[in-house]
Amino acid sequence: MNIIKKLPGPLLVFMGACSLSFGGLIVKSFEGATLWQILFWRTVFFLFIISVYLFITYRSKFLKSFYDSGIPGFFGGFILSFGFCGYVFAMYNTTVANANFIIQTQTIFLAIFGYFFLKEKISAITLASIILAISGILLMVGGSLSPGQMTGNIAAFLMPISFAVLILVVRKYPNVDMVPSQFIAGVFALIIGYLMSGKILISGHDIFLGFLAGSLQLGLGFIFITIGAQRTPSAMVGIIMLTEAVLGPLWAWIFIDEQPPMIVLFGGSIVIFAVLLQFYHLFSVEKKQLNTN
Repeated sequence: MNIIKKLPGPLLVFMGACSLSFGGLIVKSFEGATLWQILFWRTVFFLFIISVYLFITYRSKFLKSFYDSGIPGFFGGFILSFGFCGYVFAMYNTTVANANFIIQTQTIFLAIFGYFFLKEKISAITLASIILAISGILLMVGGSLSPGQMTGNIAAFLMPISFAVLILVVRKYPNVDMVPSQFIAGVFALIIGYLMSGKILISGHDIFLGFLAGSLQLGLGFIFITIGAQRTPSAMVGIIMLTEAVLGPLWAWIFIDEQPPMIVLFGGSIVIFAVLLQFYHLFSVEKKQLNTN
């Protein structure tokens, strides 16, 4: 696991976004499970992969890792659990387009929170990237947006806000391993999923998809992002995370032949350009620092 921690922070965040981008494809492939049942089984396997990571990393000090994460870890996990549940509730009570667009506002929240609470300056290039990226997302889903139900729209905001708070805590305490906080978030989400689902028995096919969603998609995704965010400015994390919104429709196109409209491809291209602009800016800054030293 030390190999993961040695990778560049922005690359880890990008790998996390790639993992999370398979969420829509997996959800579309479930046979009969309700969203609350999906939340339950996804969380079961999410907790499994987080536990495996912590056991491999800490071995006999597994339980101590939770103690060492302290109040920041518990707080980050507790807040993130609201995001997990808010996402599911939003899917029930507003349109998918509304929920997806609102979730992508995490870019704005990350930039604002990082500026006010961590005093992280936003460069002109980063600001331009944010504007470009949000414009691209608007093009991708703008035609599908609708008033929706107010409760669903409000619930959808729990995801970007909780994610931004988690990254804020990670950036505030870069020397604290915040992966245990993912386990805490999973426990809260598991309890809510169990209480809301009524019954948890689903088909073997759907349990396997729950395994893919919880371990490979969500589990690895959040491990990569949590570790990578320690060494990546908040605003940049938000911009890189937008690749999730671009890759999601791409996987649906490749694997289930869900043809995206041209406007989605155009908007996605703008988002990718904004992400590449951020990577270019990052490499330019690092090159200047190396030349200075």
